Amino acid sequence: MEKKMILLVEDNPDDVALTLRALKKSKIANEVVTAQDGAEAIEYLFGEGRFAERDTREQPQLVLLDLKLPKLDGLEVLRRLRADQRTRYLPVVVLTTSSEERDLIESYKLGANSYIRKPVDFLQFSEAINQLGLYWLVLNEPPPL
Repeated sequence: MEKKMILLVEDNPDDVALTLRALKKSKIANEVVTAQDGAEAIEYLFGEGRFAERDTREQPQLVLLDLKLPKLDGLEVLRRLRADQRTRYLPVVVLTTSSEERDLIESYKLGANSYIRKPVDFLQFSEAINQLGLYWLVLNEPPPL
């Protein structure tokens, strides 16, 4: 069975490194593509800009989406994903430091599949990533596209 890719949308290099380390520690061997802002994530998913040659029929199995992003924030990325038939059912897990209730509510309103606050402690964060990987990459059955 081919390993599906994860799209990590995160602008903080330290959080990218932490997430990659936690994925590795959890033995999640999926390829991880990183977008550093919301605009880059949209370009990647829809094959635009520098990703114009990308085969958009190959979509990530999971999108890990931060909310506080430059250019396009995570909520706008989520809005655009859910508005397009090609990405409407893509599993999106909001992975953020935001503890704002309005971010939580708006994320679900726009179609997020899950909302996880990043724990400050690496061991807790690593366990959260392990559980996330187990569910979304092993147990969950996405709709056929």
